Amino acid sequence: MSRLEEDLKKAEKGRASRASIFLKAAALFSAVAGIIIGFFYWTVSDLPSIKALEEYAPIESSRVYSADGKLIAEFYVERRTFIPYYKIPEHVKKAFVSVEDIRFYRHPGVDIIGVVRAFYQDIKAGSIVQGGSTITQQLAKMLFLKPDRSIKRKIKEAALSIQIEKHYTKDEILGLYLNQAYFGTRAYGIEAAARTYFNKPVSELNVGEAALLASLPKAPSLYSPFRNPEKAGERRERVLKDMLKHKFITEPQFAEAEKSPLPATPNFRRYDAPYFIETLRQDLEAKYGNELYIAGYKIYSTLDFALQQKAEEAVKKWLPAIEKRTRPGVEAALIAIDVRTGHIKAMVGGVDFWKNQFNRAVNASRQPGSAFKPIVYITAIKGGMASGDKIDDSPVSFKGSGPGQMWSPKNYDGRYYGSVTLKAALAHSLNAATVRLADKIGINNVIEMAKRLGIKSELLPYMSLAIGASDVNVLEMVSAYSVFASGRRAKPVLYERIVNRDGIVIEEARPAMEDLLSEDEVKEIKILLRAVVEEGTAMSAKEIKRPVYGKTGTTNDYTDAWFIGFDDKLAAGVWVGRDDHKPIGAKETGSKAALPIWIEFMGKIHP
Repeated sequence: MSRLEEDLKKAEKGRASRASIFLKAAALFSAVAGIIIGFFYWTVSDLPSIKALEEYAPIESSRVYSADGKLIAEFYVERRTFIPYYKIPEHVKKAFVSVEDIRFYRHPGVDIIGVVRAFYQDIKAGSIVQGGSTITQQLAKMLFLKPDRSIKRKIKEAALSIQIEKHYTKDEILGLYLNQAYFGTRAYGIEAAARTYFNKPVSELNVGEAALLASLPKAPSLYSPFRNPEKAGERRERVLKDMLKHKFITEPQFAEAEKSPLPATPNFRRYDAPYFIETLRQDLEAKYGNELYIAGYKIYSTLDFALQQKAEEAVKKWLPAIEKRTRPGVEAALIAIDVRTGHIKAMVGGVDFWKNQFNRAVNASRQPGSAFKPIVYITAIKGGMASGDKIDDSPVSFKGSGPGQMWSPKNYDGRYYGSVTLKAALAHSLNAATVRLADKIGINNVIEMAKRLGIKSELLPYMSLAIGASDVNVLEMVSAYSVFASGRRAKPVLYERIVNRDGIVIEEARPAMEDLLSEDEVKEIKILLRAVVEEGTAMSAKEIKRPVYGKTGTTNDYTDAWFIGFDDKLAAGVWVGRDDHKPIGAKETGSKAALPIWIEFMGKIHP
């Protein structure tokens, strides 16, 4: 074989070998490509539909408003108030773009330059120091994906981001991100963050405040101004420098923002009218469950904020005077109800809700003493008696609650006045006359009338009930007295309506009214209760220059002091006592301890 033939044969073998290698490489490449494509397909095959964003409904606080439109409380698991993207100021948006994703308005959802830069920095550092995720990718992760660090999740994140970018504008995406982001200190979303950190809406944030909030989502605890003010200041400065570098702010704006102080304490809402709000919350939670805290309801309550302030001021003004006469530890409760609708307009359940949340206005069961007597008298009036009819005020005894026991009611001053009118008996709070009246009309009829008036507590069928020896609460008593004002019983109401986040009314609380007393019966009970003010135990209430009606109440050993009364619009009741049921102090009667608070409150109301 010639040299040429050998060379040709070797060349042919080389070509065959190379062809074999190429075929093997091609097969391997195809296999690898198939695996990659298969993996990618498997990864993205179960992507959630971004159409869910069209029905985006973030967990949002429910907000409570007073009857005069003031925001007084929020109910939330995550404190969040959704704010449309077009209401977020430009300098706030630019603060986040500068530190989170400077090419946000140029990339298609995934920033290749940012990914390469982050990969390079990670290699240099020998660990993951930069993520390379865009704002769109962070939004996709927040809304749709689990917070793991797998390759599968990153591919899904990128694929979702590209889809999101195809369907929404950049400002819409940025708005969704800012509403979803967590800023620490239980603040979710930019509006809640603005209020938590600066006690103002996002629309009022200045450049320095916007820069601080932009510094938080990366590591809310690390950069918290409340925990690490030094690190928070350094991080804010970096955001401001980035904003200056990219010409989002000017040099003077930078200098001014850099000098602005960091917030020192979070602004957690301490509810106005906290006893009312807590009662409302418990009532609504029983109806709506967890939705109350996540559905973004607007709850329009019956509370009149101006009246509530007057009620709180009245309690705070007079309790120190009582304690000065006696000793510390005195508590008080006050409730006011619109007699025409049953709307609860003011509620004070104690001296300081933030020290003791027990609501003495609705949850404390206490003896009302003589404040219960009008229920006996209205029962008599309902049975045909009138204010001028006579009853005997003289010593009398009845069987007690135990075997062989006898009970003899005594008047406060120890004297008896013989034959007296119903008007005089109630005006001067004569115990013997009242018990004789209850005996005449039947104690069970008194209990039945009390129930019809709105007393829900169990009433014991003993004659001592006639002078208030059975436990009730302030709300029940005020509700009952409201009937004396109008003749109609209105079920107490805490809210007027509830509106969902779309502005649709989902519940409206219409007054539940029931006619109980005729005009003549109302006239008669008003004669009796006006006499208490004109000539009886509540004469100091005459300083209110309009017709008011009511009754004092004092229990044994001066343990409880009451005054409950009304005018033509409002029924209000005040209780004063101690939580341990010990005496308030010597001679601390309803007229001395409770009535001044009532006068202070009702006297400040314009008819």
